[in-house]
Amino acid sequence: MSAIRAIPVIAVLVTTTAVMGAGASKVLAKLSSVQFPHERHARLFDTCDACHGGVRQAGGRTFPDPSFCAACHDGNVQPRIEWSPPTEPPATNLRFDHVEHPAIDCANCHQEPGAERMAVQRAVVGQCTPCHGLEDPHYGSVETDCSTCHLALAEATRLTGGDIAAFPAPPAHAEPGWAERGGHGLQAYEPVEAPAPAGVAAACATCHARDFCIQCHVDAPEQPAIQALQPDSRSLIHEAALQGPTTHRDPDFLQRHGDLVQRTPTECRTCHTSETCLECHIGTPEVARDLLPAGPGRGIGAIVQRAPPASHQGGFRDRHASAAAAAPQTCAGCHVRSDCLDCHRPSAASASPGYHSADFLSRHPSAAYAREGSCSDCHNPMAFCATCHQTAGLVAQRDLGSGYHDAKQFFVVGHGQAARQSLETCVSCHTESDCLTCHSALAGRGFNPHGPDFDAERLRKRNSEVCAACHGTAIPGSP
Repeated sequence: MSAIRAIPVIAVLVTTTAVMGAGASKVLAKLSSVQFPHERHARLFDTCDACHGGVRQAGGRTFPDPSFCAACHDGNVQPRIEWSPPTEPPATNLRFDHVEHPAIDCANCHQEPGAERMAVQRAVVGQCTPCHGLEDPHYGSVETDCSTCHLALAEATRLTGGDIAAFPAPPAHAEPGWAERGGHGLQAYEPVEAPAPAGVAAACATCHARDFCIQCHVDAPEQPAIQALQPDSRSLIHEAALQGPTTHRDPDFLQRHGDLVQRTPTECRTCHTSETCLECHIGTPEVARDLLPAGPGRGIGAIVQRAPPASHQGGFRDRHASAAAAAPQTCAGCHVRSDCLDCHRPSAASASPGYHSADFLSRHPSAAYAREGSCSDCHNPMAFCATCHQTAGLVAQRDLGSGYHDAKQFFVVGHGQAARQSLETCVSCHTESDCLTCHSALAGRGFNPHGPDFDAERLRKRNSEVCAACHGTAIPGSP
């Protein structure tokens, strides 16, 4: 070491306000927080081995012993410097071992080409790729086997979220369509020539973990490439936003998406859960049979908000009845019976007038008799109608007695036509026994209930039990 002291040296730190002399032994600075100034020691050391020779030996020291530095920095020859070598490995994802590179000169990896001697850097990546036969520049290709030099993200445990956030994205990630299945999806799998091409490409595993993919992928548990990644919450420092593919931006996509789902259901379940379909297709849950339900380990998937199609605009409420009657299966794709009943049979507590106008109660008898609509679609005549009629006293009090029909004198004379026209209106108050008081071949008054052109033989062959209600076992024409 005495030979080294005889060589003129350059002070390690010049940014000090201390005065050399009697206090030269005073500690001037702590070098642990300052990068070592290799250039200032270029005249002292002809090779890097003087300080870092241990890196070429398995288990050797990467940095010199502090006593080696103190030989010069003793407070007399040079200012004393407090320094201690790092006690923990650096925060890095490099898969590099100096012992495996014994024939490579240090400057090849730690200096830019043409730089002055001892202009040292931690690592010059551009010097590594040519040696390993990688023609593309660093980050230049997603097909590069990054595992040659880098650990997978889950293995680089000393990296912080900030370190991971600083990773530059490869140029391919900015290409149009990269986020779609034909972009990153095809690149995510390891090369086809691999023995088991079901794993994940090393390039993806270098920067990403399973948690990152789950931000979008509903089908994450079914994707081998995603399952090949280790879980690591640090990967969420890169936020992923689920965006619809270009096909979803077509103006008519909503009208034709059903055909696409039937042809390629596996593509849809990448981003859509079965709950996504049921947001709209309440009435036909079977359309979601090929999709996956939401659950742990899966992405939330696309968020769909139910909205009426363009056909429902412009006064569709007033004309929806004809559309529903012409193609009820179309309506059933999104609607269930309860949707109709919200308007067509509102609750008593509802402030909405519902399907009928405010004055409909006063004219509903004529509307029911004229069959303006099918009352039984929403109402049970025996229960709904009778409840109100009984309260108002409009009931059959005795055979052919007073009641609802008092407003029309001699209604009994023409009641047959009314019954044939709207029998369901009659049964809201009457039962079969009321009719049999007169219209029975057994104990009634013998009035024939059959109208003109009644084909008794045809009815008997079709359902003789109907005849038995009046004729008992003595049905005319029976053997």
